Amino acid sequence: MTQDILIALMGFALVTSITPGPNNLMLMASGANFGFRRTIPHMLGVGIGFALMVALVGLGLVGVFERVPLAYDLLKALSVAYLLFLAWKIANAAPPAEGQAEGVPITFLQAAAFQWVNPKAWAMALTAVTVYAPDRTLMAILLVAAVFGAVNLPAVSSWTVLGQQMRRVLTNPARLRAFNALMAALLIATLYPVLWP
Repeated sequence: MTQDILIALMGFALVTSITPGPNNLMLMASGANFGFRRTIPHMLGVGIGFALMVALVGLGLVGVFERVPLAYDLLKALSVAYLLFLAWKIANAAPPAEGQAEGVPITFLQAAAFQWVNPKAWAMALTAVTVYAPDRTLMAILLVAAVFGAVNLPAVSSWTVLGQQMRRVLTNPARLRAFNALMAALLIATLYPVLWP
């Protein structure tokens, strides 16, 4: 991979990792509801889980979608259903009672597993492998996965920090409920490019 292509890959990884999408909106909601420290496993699950996903897509899963287009349609339907369920959970998250930490943030494994039903993650992984590792050699695929691993974690962490900073404003249970409803609505809005390309 030439230096120009590597720089382009880093730019692609940064732009796709830091722009709004299901992961970032859920991390912002988690930062607002649970704080930065309690959201670290979620952030690590996103970063490591996505890098693993890119590697596995490059090592063969992209070929499944090329040979069996119906598999992609089934994945899309599953992804939409799961994102709607997550939006419902976020919208109905009860604010913690006074002095009581209610609810639990998403775990590392849940966040890593979520990458497999996240439409934006699939689009990112398929594009990254197709454009930046077209020959699908092991070295090229691992390099693409490593770049995403290095760029993704700081990018998604910024959303958690933003959510944590919003906690100062969300001290009122009504404001927190409104924020959670807004995050749920935005999460549903991320489905627009999936449903109407």
